[in-house]
Amino acid sequence: MAELLHRLGTFAARRAWIVIAAWAVILGVVVGGFLVGFKGLSSSFDIPGTASGEVVAQLEEELPDFSGASGTVVFSTDDGSPLSDDQRSEISTLVTSARDLPDVADVIDPFEASQQLADRSRQVEDGRAQLDAARAQAESGREQIAAARQDLEAGQAQLDAARAQLQEAPEAQRSAGLAALDQQQAQLDAGAAELDSREQQVRDGLVQLDASEAELERGAELLSYADGIRVVSEDGSTAVVNVSFTEPRLELAQTSKDAVIEHFEGAPIEGVQVGISTDISQGIPEILGVGEVIGVAIAAIVLVVVLGSALAASFPIVTALVGVAIGAMATLSFSGVIQMASVTPFLGVMLGLAVGIDYALFIVYRHRRQLLQGADVVESIGLANGTAGTAVVFAGTTVIVALLALNITGIPFLGLMGTAGAISVAVAVLIAVSLIPAFLGLAGRRVLSGRARVRAADAAVAAESPRSRVRPMSGIRAVVTVVVSIVALLVIAIPALSMRLGLPDGGSEAEDSTGYRAYTVTEEAFGQGVNGPLLVTAALPDGLDDDGVQDAQLAVARVLAAQDDVVAVAPVAVSDDARLAAFQVIPSEGPSSASTERLVQDLRALPAVDGDIALGVAGQAAINIDISEGLADILPLYLTVVVGLSFLIMVMVFRSLLVPLVATGGFVLSLFATYGAVTAIFQWGWFAPLLGIHQTGPILSFLPVILVGILFGLAMDYQLFLATGMREAYVHGSPARLAVAQGFRAGRTVVIAAAIIMVAVFGGFVTSEAVIIKSFGLGLAVGILLDAFIVRMLLMPAVMHLLGRSAWWLPRWLDRVLPNVDVEGAALERRHPAHH
Repeated sequence: MAELLHRLGTFAARRAWIVIAAWAVILGVVVGGFLVGFKGLSSSFDIPGTASGEVVAQLEEELPDFSGASGTVVFSTDDGSPLSDDQRSEISTLVTSARDLPDVADVIDPFEASQQLADRSRQVEDGRAQLDAARAQAESGREQIAAARQDLEAGQAQLDAARAQLQEAPEAQRSAGLAALDQQQAQLDAGAAELDSREQQVRDGLVQLDASEAELERGAELLSYADGIRVVSEDGSTAVVNVSFTEPRLELAQTSKDAVIEHFEGAPIEGVQVGISTDISQGIPEILGVGEVIGVAIAAIVLVVVLGSALAASFPIVTALVGVAIGAMATLSFSGVIQMASVTPFLGVMLGLAVGIDYALFIVYRHRRQLLQGADVVESIGLANGTAGTAVVFAGTTVIVALLALNITGIPFLGLMGTAGAISVAVAVLIAVSLIPAFLGLAGRRVLSGRARVRAADAAVAAESPRSRVRPMSGIRAVVTVVVSIVALLVIAIPALSMRLGLPDGGSEAEDSTGYRAYTVTEEAFGQGVNGPLLVTAALPDGLDDDGVQDAQLAVARVLAAQDDVVAVAPVAVSDDARLAAFQVIPSEGPSSASTERLVQDLRALPAVDGDIALGVAGQAAINIDISEGLADILPLYLTVVVGLSFLIMVMVFRSLLVPLVATGGFVLSLFATYGAVTAIFQWGWFAPLLGIHQTGPILSFLPVILVGILFGLAMDYQLFLATGMREAYVHGSPARLAVAQGFRAGRTVVIAAAIIMVAVFGGFVTSEAVIIKSFGLGLAVGILLDAFIVRMLLMPAVMHLLGRSAWWLPRWLDRVLPNVDVEGAALERRHPAHH
């Protein structure tokens, strides 16, 4: 490897324009591919195989109208007064015309919906009044029948008395009298029969009234559970327009969302402000902004200070920008073939900038040092590429392995992010070992100023045997350093014990954004839970009639309404075959709250209602919870795989078991300290206003996984550049503890500079208004700060000092098996001496 890179560096230095032209062609091809292949990004995330995913699939089959994406448009008056008739009319007009927009399934007029709810409530009251009137009429009929029956009984008594009197009359008189009495008896019997019929009618009517009353009360009970659901606020100042789409959220085109935004925002209503929920308005945030430019500017200042030349300092920045352009556009060229989340290119941009500058710095710094010691320009470039370049390749390989390992999580968007990041790192490595030597070859000795050469020449003479003047640290200092470093990291990690994972909601958007306005206005007018409704499905038994379906709906609604943290429940649809019913459930708090997460878990843990009605939970809040839980579940596996693979690489590089173990242990400490710092800032709110965070909440669900991969790879970069110097000194005969001090002295300047550059570049992304990008930038900046300056600069050298010679112990059988990669470039330096 070292020899190959030496040849590549020498060739690039001698044939600089050929190499530059080759990279220019590559850049041109990638730009062309981007212009042809870029088809847009998605602002949604998904994890296959989740509980909510299964519910959505069931909805697509049984209730397709409820499987598409949805969002809200919130209208509110500027001064809090009720919406006027003219304003309501203009909103209704916008609603009507919005139904013709692309991919829009339906748009609900809030005033019509509110009127319908009021009409249903009035119908219930009217129905009760009508039932009461009918029951009163029936009771009056029963009283009349009772009175008539009393009259009949009186007539019957008189008839019976007359019949008794006729028994004593003469035969002829008795016969005539009995005939007359029989006629009267027939009339009484007919009257009794008629009364019996009328009484039966009254009884049937009362039974029917009871049935109607029961049906009405069932409907009234269902309606009562939905009392908390409103689309027009009680004071009349706010109205919510619900927009549903024909396409699922992952397949909904950005152009369709943009059309809705343009439709409602493009026709302003006087005295009314409009907000559009993040389900619709959340777009693709800017990749580069002012913060990133400032970060790169700080990196440039560090480079000038370390390299002593503006020309030399410009090379890492130029090559990093070229690498970012190639990596990002190469990835985005496939967006028409592979669905990409909006955050996919950001990881590549962040890493491309940071490692692109750092990797170039390592090679330029080595070359500069050799030039100051009198080396030939071309030979120095080849030797720097073969030594520092080899370290860059292995460091980049560690990062690439960590990023590609994201694919083992089984989460498509996360694996794609890792692959995109790995591509950017690979491009950064290739540019560092080819384009940087070409630039250095063109620059010649101009990378050094004349004053720097004079000053450095004297310093080089005085430092010809620097190792003789370096002293190892004392044992007490080493022990104190280890204890203090570990305790400090553990203290910083304490907040991580309460870390919650989730996805950002509208409350975390920029305060001047339409998504934030919609979220806050909705919360103030209707309550927190309206921003994160749940969609609950109920699998109904086969063969239910209309009454059976209503009874089943009522049974489910009772169970749902009885749960803690449920404000309202509304049945929204039943499939054509009456096998699936859908309900909207409004939780008491927002979609990112702990209570909503607990509610989703409680609903899923419920037994089947009435023994045979199974429930499912979906909705954006439930989907976000499923994604977060899925990511939390794969974190231990991913951490194990990444650390395991990288441990094997480091064993091969350092030819030691304890050095990789120390490096890994230090990383675990810095990782959990980073988790703690991120939790304290984003979840607890420490320093939140200073960092532009106006709402606290759970940590971005995929941030911990991403931090594992990136921070481990970058931490091993610093470990590699420090520990290889220690091993080089040890191999050249220095005592183990002295070798630690010598290696640390040789690598500390470039490692400190590289870490500052990383922190500056990643910190630049903290200024982004997108909370996802802000989380990435802050997490990576804090992680690099803790790992580089506490673990690599303090803890690792102290532990290495305490281990002494045992740090480099390796079983003989393993020493024979492992290939000799010679990252230090000792063999290469013997074959290609750089000095005259």
